[in-house]
Amino acid sequence: MTVRVLVVDDSPTMRGLITAALRRDPEIEVIGSAADPLEAREAIKRLNPDVITLDIEMPNMNGLEFLEKIMRLRPMPVVMVSTLTQAGAGITLAALELGAVDAVGKPSAGVTAMEAFADLAAKVKVAARSRVRAGGAAPTARPDADYRANKDLVLAIGASTGGVEALLTILSSFPADCPATVVTQHMPATFTSSFAARLNKSSAATVEEASDGAPLTPGHIYIAPGGEAHLEVSGTTPRCRLVKSDTVSGHRPSVDVLFRSVARLRRPTAGLILTGMGRDGAQGLLEIRQAGGRTLGQDESSCVVYGMPKAAFEIGAVERQLPLNRLSAAILDVCADHPRDAVPVSV
Repeated sequence: MTVRVLVVDDSPTMRGLITAALRRDPEIEVIGSAADPLEAREAIKRLNPDVITLDIEMPNMNGLEFLEKIMRLRPMPVVMVSTLTQAGAGITLAALELGAVDAVGKPSAGVTAMEAFADLAAKVKVAARSRVRAGGAAPTARPDADYRANKDLVLAIGASTGGVEALLTILSSFPADCPATVVTQHMPATFTSSFAARLNKSSAATVEEASDGAPLTPGHIYIAPGGEAHLEVSGTTPRCRLVKSDTVSGHRPSVDVLFRSVARLRRPTAGLILTGMGRDGAQGLLEIRQAGGRTLGQDESSCVVYGMPKAAFEIGAVERQLPLNRLSAAILDVCADHPRDAVPVSV
């Protein structure tokens, strides 16, 4: 199936570069372009594209405002094409919260258009197959005041495409005394610090970007830095380890690497796999379950991309699949001192 794309950017040069990058893929057809949201609105009505690529800084209405209107009035797959600097990371994360499927960076100093847009076509094709809904993390009830987490337990969470909204939904409900939690979310290196700060504001727990050697402490959530290293946990008193090595399962940081390290811990563990393209995390989650840990997965109906959870479920790595709005309560119960839903962990 050919994916029909509308390119929205105020720069004629950038529209040309994006169009050229997409047209190199025979499965993509660029059916039109627009210089601002007003032109884009008319083009959407006229052309009915499968996917939109959207700039953030534009005249008449910025891309964030336009995205909010799209997701409220006519939800459709959107890939943001923005400046992925530290300053722009917060804005791009806001776009992902609103419902954008993914984001790519524009060419910058030392980065050619060929390099910047190397995976643009792949992300557009994933977006075309995604389940798009109005964005914004759904409010989730916090656990009862008498909730007590198992202080010895380590919880590991993995996510990719669609994971920004999913993690906000889940972690915003975590109490201040949540289990020590480690998270690998596929995203650019410039994003993870801003993402951790955003999560920290929405959660009663302390959320921070993981640093090498940091001890895992109850009430803390550690986000894997993007780009150069894998996040692992190890030790009798578990600590974060940032390990510089090749990509695993196509990613760095890799969910499989994190999950496998958690499976080796000599203490109670739990794993949660969320929306994302591909298979990263499936084998690692299976190892957690085979080692006696508890495992949950996001169900197909609530995933933006039902790839990683599907792969994990198909190999028997997932005890139960649940919709996003039920996962917070379920994973916290699994991590409680006295879980109410204990089930066998054999596969």
